[in-house]
Amino acid sequence: MRVPAAAASLRYRDFRLIWFGQFVSTLGTQIQTVALAWLVYDLTGSAAALGAVGLARAIPMILLSLFGGTLADQVDRRRLLIVSQSILATFSALLALFVSLGLTDLALLYGFAAVTAAASAFDSPTRQAIIPALVPRDRLANALTVNVLAYNTASVVGPAIGGIVLAALGASVSFWIDASSFIAVVTALLMMRERPAVPAPVRRGIPALLDGLSFLKDHSILWQLMLIDFLAMLFASTLGLLPVFAQSVFDAGPRALGYLYSAPSAGSVLGAAIFAMIPMPRAPGRVVAIAIGFYGLALGLFGLSNHFVLALLLLAAAGMLDSVSMATRQTVRQLATPDEFRGRIGAVSSMFSAGGPRLGDFQSGLVASLIGPRGAMVFGGGACFLMAMSSAAWARRLWTYRGEEEMVSPAGQPDHTVRSTVGTVRDD
Repeated sequence: MRVPAAAASLRYRDFRLIWFGQFVSTLGTQIQTVALAWLVYDLTGSAAALGAVGLARAIPMILLSLFGGTLADQVDRRRLLIVSQSILATFSALLALFVSLGLTDLALLYGFAAVTAAASAFDSPTRQAIIPALVPRDRLANALTVNVLAYNTASVVGPAIGGIVLAALGASVSFWIDASSFIAVVTALLMMRERPAVPAPVRRGIPALLDGLSFLKDHSILWQLMLIDFLAMLFASTLGLLPVFAQSVFDAGPRALGYLYSAPSAGSVLGAAIFAMIPMPRAPGRVVAIAIGFYGLALGLFGLSNHFVLALLLLAAAGMLDSVSMATRQTVRQLATPDEFRGRIGAVSSMFSAGGPRLGDFQSGLVASLIGPRGAMVFGGGACFLMAMSSAAWARRLWTYRGEEEMVSPAGQPDHTVRSTVGTVRDD
């Protein structure tokens, strides 16, 4: 079977299995996200309480991600993923059961957000670290972009389905769907033919964790990519205030909330699809900074919009810019990190990329409680734009990086052979 160059990495069976399993799981998670946000806001009517869901998720991610990444560099990553995905499925099923029995309260919802974030602190860096073992090095950039495309596609479809399910069948069904979706990932992991080699770190435990931080400190392009992403999400998280906009600004219901959640992901699908068909930019760090700046600008304009359709278009534009930034960041990070450090560097990246939006949700909720949702979105978007543009001064390596100087081979040596590929390949 001929595979287009834009999806060349799907030629490889084990990656294709994981890719599909993660797509289904992300679909379920997006459905759950809509239901959880709606329940919290419906129970409290408070933007600050809604933002506190982000705080409940951020704290475990920040505290545990480094330990999760260190573990991912020391054990069988496939088995660790099976365990973490099973734990996530179990907690989703328990929440579905409690909601079905009418035992819903705010503490339960915050607790669910916290424990699932704790499990994700081990799951996320492991998922990131296993991908380079499933495809050849010259297909890695494509694999990461295709991964982003799958995530964003699920993020378009999931919230739209979530809004419909929530309106028609209730929140408990949304959580049951989420719990069932983890079966796809576990099944894919069990069906893998290849068994990625277990990393053999020189040191273990805290010394290994410190080794990872030392590697990160010595590679400024890595920590600057993570920092600018963290600050962008801290200032201008897209999702935290959407239930407030749906109910209080646009005077709409759950289906409109689903559309609001889907709009940035729809733009992300377009951005990832375009990115998959073009070579890696010559100045990827600069592309990241500019994309993040205009992402903030789009969200600021969203906060000013009075028309629902225009609001959706602005969210889609923000999603497209975020997708370009995400795909570029992930590709540079994976290519610049040797395999023995991928779990730990992925953990720090997860801590930044997951902690930023959660803290951003909390920040936006507090600001919205003081100056309203529109003011909070304009403030956050403007701050994001100014931060990204000023990075030319405080993150000069980000703007001068050209994509080859620090790319390393699996052995940790410089690799100047990486290029984006064009044309078609055959399925094996």
